[in-house]
Amino acid sequence: MKKWLFACIAVTALLVGCGDKKEPAALPEPEMPEMLKVDILTPKEVAINEPIELAAHVEQGGENIDDAIVEFEVWESGKRDEGQMIDGTLDKDGVYKATITFDHDSVYYMFAHTTANGIHNMPKQQITAGTPDMTQILPEDEKADTNMMEHGNGTSGDAQQGEDEKDKKNHH
Repeated sequence: MKKWLFACIAVTALLVGCGDKKEPAALPEPEMPEMLKVDILTPKEVAINEPIELAAHVEQGGENIDDAIVEFEVWESGKRDEGQMIDGTLDKDGVYKATITFDHDSVYYMFAHTTANGIHNMPKQQITAGTPDMTQILPEDEKADTNMMEHGNGTSGDAQQGEDEKDKKNHH
């Protein structure tokens, strides 16, 4: 009988001990990193046939970022597919620079593609070189700016949509 009583007490003690566990505290929500702030420092009006400094200041949370990857994408209005990428190099205090020379009067555009701490930001600026005849300037395709399919692989959304439609037809 003593063994039976001891077994009942032991089982009860184990059950009470297991039932007393507290729920683990909820893990804190991970903090979202602050957005990269990228200020383009390049003048909006420049001379032709002179070296032009492309520049951008990068900061996050009020701190200069000296380990960002900055690439300046520059193209003539209406000719983005003929544009060029120029690597920016750190000058100092979060300022990245590169140099370009525009050889004729026109309107150009520049993206400062900036990546740091897992965040990408790409502000855009219009640059007028010399005194272009605005009636001869090709209009900028604003749709291309918002099309992220074009942003890294050179394809357009229309081309992708066409491929998707071909895939659908091939699967039926």
